[in-house]
Amino acid sequence: MTKQALIQKTVETLEKLPDEKVSEIATFAEFLLKTYDEYILRKGVSELNSLSKSFDFLNDEDELYTVDDLKERYK
Repeated sequence: MTKQALIQKTVETLEKLPDEKVSEIATFAEFLLKTYDEYILRKGVSELNSLSKSFDFLNDEDELYTVDDLKERYK
């Protein structure tokens, strides 16, 4: 089923519901849209971070501690 057909079917169903149920569905649809917008934003920020070279200096950092520095080993 296409997006337009689903929208039309949903509108037809909404027209049959009482006002308070339509209001609930509108609130839920707004929640879904907000959640999706936040997902897209997080995905974009994550992609920018992965492409950024801001933390590349950490790759060149010398090892400060080794296993020999341990006072006690846990098994």
